[in-house]
Parts: sequence; structure tokens; C-alpha cells
Amino acid sequence: MLKFLCFLIFLIPLCLFSNCWWLICSLLFAVSFIYFFSFPYFFCWSNLGSLFGCDLISYGLILLSLWICVLMILASESILRSGYFPGFFVFVVLFLTIMLYCTFSSVGLLSFYVFFESSLIPTLFLILGWGYQPERVQAGIYLLFYTLLASLPLLVGILFVYNSFGSLCLYLLCNDGFAGGGLFYVCMVFAFLVKMPMFMVHLWLPKAHVEAPVSGSMILAGVLLKLGGYGLLRVFPVLFKFGFSFGYIWVALSLVGGLFVSLFCMRQTDLKSLIAYSSVAHMSMVIGGIMTLSYWGVCSSFALMVAHGLCSSGLFCLSNISYERFGSRSLLISKGLINLMPSMTMWWFLLSSCNMAAPPSLNLLGEIGLLTSLVSWSWCLMLVLILLSFFSAAYTLYLYSYSQHGAVYSGLYSCSLGYVREFLLLFLHWFPLNLIILKVDVTVFWV
Repeated sequence: MLKFLCFLIFLIPLCLFSNCWWLICSLLFAVSFIYFFSFPYFFCWSNLGSLFGCDLISYGLILLSLWICVLMILASESILRSGYFPGFFVFVVLFLTIMLYCTFSSVGLLSFYVFFESSLIPTLFLILGWGYQPERVQAGIYLLFYTLLASLPLLVGILFVYNSFGSLCLYLLCNDGFAGGGLFYVCMVFAFLVKMPMFMVHLWLPKAHVEAPVSGSMILAGVLLKLGGYGLLRVFPVLFKFGFSFGYIWVALSLVGGLFVSLFCMRQTDLKSLIAYSSVAHMSMVIGGIMTLSYWGVCSSFALMVAHGLCSSGLFCLSNISYERFGSRSLLISKGLINLMPSMTMWWFLLSSCNMAAPPSLNLLGEIGLLTSLVSWSWCLMLVLILLSFFSAAYTLYLYSYSQHGAVYSGLYSCSLGYVREFLLLFLHWFPLNLIILKVDVTVFWV
């Protein structure tokens, strides 16, 4: 694990040179492919050291982090063209990549907590430094205080775990003879539920997405929301007994909240806001699947986390492409894209169909597994799940039809074919999303 970390750290001096943007991007592509072939075939902890290690859950999310961070640099060429501190931007992206790599490969709860919180700093820099509007300061404050407020109880809970077990190693934690109460359970899970985010503590996410640059939206939707699900999967060996007692509260709250958020999506006129709210709706099903504590629920939640990371990041890239042409994210203005960019309409269709869990995307596998696990956990959830699936398709069709059809409002009648870089960027989101399902027996159901 240390060789990949050293590779990422030694990329940082290249940020000092003005013409190393594409060199860093190429080297990050290289390290992503090298890491891809270091697959842990034994389905348990491997490459263990004093601080870092890897199992299948870590492997999938580290690979997703490396991939999304490469695509962030590829999507942000406008920063290179404008000359608005491109070297510092690449440094922030590399620092964020290192923090995410350390978070997902930590084998101790305390080091996991430190890196979990450290990933907030470069995200805040991305929003405040390269955001679009003056409201980005308010969005940064929302992001900072929502996550910090919920994280201090988690630190207290981790220290309590150390006092009880004498160890914080993730692969040594168990629930045998552990004495803790409901307050301890809430302290341990609440920080991760805010990060995902769960309904009622989700208000920071749409604000952060709307004000963030395309790179900030990509990393928020692609990886940072998955930190919450990963943390829940890691701390549940300690919380198994409490999970069976209190899990129904989170399942009910997340699924009903996901239904309400799906209705919010139907009345959004901002492209990025609509995609951000759809992320909350998808993550509500992930929370429900994890809280069932069933094998199907955990495996399917992991599958949907990976699928949503690629799909939602691709949709944010598409919204940024239309924003660069129209200068607006409003669906009332940036409509009729099929007239202006007919070649881009195919990518809108492909990624929108993945967002509504159409085959052969990995989203379909994740949602089928989650529906199965939740209905087997309680058949009373069937009505909520039917409505959630229906409105998921409804707001995705609303997004596609309102953005692609209709008369072009701004008077632009010429065609824009798009750049090769943009087509490559979208292909690198869509292709893995539909390719992973071919080896899903290895990558998901051995978690």
C-alpha cells in the first residue's frame, strides 16, 4: 500500500511547474491502472502494515477515488486555460486523493477518523477557490459545520471503543462482551449519516454542489458521499447488537426521506441542484440496505455506491458542459440541447438511463439487491420502495426531456459538436459503469 502512497506524494512537486497539468493527469491514469491489477484475490485483509491495509471494500473505493480524481483534472481544463492558479488546483486535487487513499486503507479507527476529517479541507478549498458565485462562502460554511458538528461525538465514541477493547484495529473489533448504550450507538453512526447524507441532515449537499466547480461536484458525488457508507460498514462489527435494536429508525427515516427528496427533484429548475437531490434519494436506499445488516443489503449497498459514484459524477460533467455553452444551469434557459449539441444528447441519454437503473448498468444490480433485502427485512416497505423507484425514473426523465427538448431560448442556432476531451471524459464514466457488471460475482458478492 505504501508504494502507491509514495507515488502520489512524489507527484506533488510537479505542481510547481506550469506545464505539467497533462503529465500529472497521465501519471494518475497510470497509477489507477497499476492499482487495478493489484486485486486482493484472497477476499480478506492483505498488504497489511502498521497503518495501512486493503480488503475488497477498500479496494473498490480506493480505485473509485483514483479514477474520479483523474477525471476531475480532465474535466477542469477551463482552469488551465484561464490561468487561475492551475498549479494550486492540481495540488489540492492530489492532496485530496492522498487523504481519500489513506482513509480507505486505514486499519485503525483513529487514523481513519483523522483522514476522514482531513478530506474536508481540500474540498473546502475547491468550493471557496474555484466556485461560481459569492454564495460559495455560505455553502462552505454549511459543509464545514454540518460535518464537524457530527464528527466530535464520533471521536468520543472511538475513544470509548479503545477504552473497552484496548485496540482500534478494524479487523480485531467484535461485539463480544461489549458494554455500550444507545447514546454510544448514535455517536458512532451519526457522523456517517450526515456525510452520506441522510434526509433532514442533507441541506449542506445541494448548497455545496450548486456553488462548487465541476471538480468539486464530481468528488462530492463520486467519493465523499461514499465515506459515510464505508464508515458504517467499518464500525458495525462493534454495533451489531445495537443495529438490530435501532436499525428500523434509520431505515424508515431514510426511505421516507428519499421519497420526499424525489418529489423535491420534480420541481427543481437548476440542473446541478436536481442531480444533487437525486444523490440524496439514491443514498437513502444505500442507508436502508446497510441498516438491514443482511448480506444482500451490504453487498448491494456497496454495488450501488460504486455505481452512483460513476453515474452521478458523469451527470455533473454533462451539466458543466451545457453550462459552459449557455452560461446558465437553469432548465428554463439551457433547454433544447438536442438542437445545439446533438452528439451530446446520446451521452445524456446513456447516463440518465444508468441513473434510473436501466440495464446493463451496475445501478440496476445494486437497486435489485437493495429492493430484495429491504422487502425481505420488512414487507411493509414495499409501497415506499415502489414509489421511490417510480419517482426515480420520473425525475430522470424530467431531467432528460426538459434539457434536451424544446426551443433554444438564448437564440443560439449553430451546432456545437463538443471536444474530444469531453467525449473521452464521459466515456470514461459510462464504460466502467457498464463493464463492472460482467465480473460482479468477484467484485461485489464476495464483500
